Amino acid sequence: MVTSQTVDTWTGVPGFSEEWYRDIVEFAGRTPEPVRWFAAHFTEGSIVLLVLLFLLASGRRFGGTSRDRAATLVAPVAVVLAYGLSEWIKTLVDQERPCRALTDLVIVAGHCPPPGDWSFPSNHSTIAGALAATTLLLRPRLGLLAVPLALLAAFSRTFVGVHYPHDVVGGLLLGTLVGTVLLVTLSGPVAHLLDRRRTGPPAGTRTPTGAR
Repeated sequence: MVTSQTVDTWTGVPGFSEEWYRDIVEFAGRTPEPVRWFAAHFTEGSIVLLVLLFLLASGRRFGGTSRDRAATLVAPVAVVLAYGLSEWIKTLVDQERPCRALTDLVIVAGHCPPPGDWSFPSNHSTIAGALAATTLLLRPRLGLLAVPLALLAAFSRTFVGVHYPHDVVGGLLLGTLVGTVLLVTLSGPVAHLLDRRRTGPPAGTRTPTGAR
């Protein structure tokens, strides 16, 4: 085990995160080949599984009340905004990927993302957190499947060597926060707009001249 550092002076990476990264990546390298193969594919496939759960939860809510339909409209917007925010934060932090900064380690992933594809926060973890949070709010039973899947998706990004632990934790928290806050705060106003559109203008409202 490497000695814990305080903070790397040029990457800004917390010492404990680098230490955990080394421990996890070294452990990953000692696992059997089938495990490494599965991890390398799961890190991408997990997002596909989360999207399927999200779509299933949305489909079951879309035929309900105005609030239900509003939630299914707001949820994907929340996920997209969470991803966009994570990309913006990346450009502010400019943290190098561990697979480029710590070249003495062999990673499970087939390749390290190219230079300029920064590390903090993890986009995959942000999307996973947002999908899991919105799925849980839309359909709690499906959310109980989505939450552990999102945690595994985030962990896999460190296991294969492309993110520090604090990258994936930050991504999960960001996605969960944005997904939850937007879904909870915007579903009501959107439902109100849907109701107004369905019922038309209030009684007594004058129609434009010449309208029939």
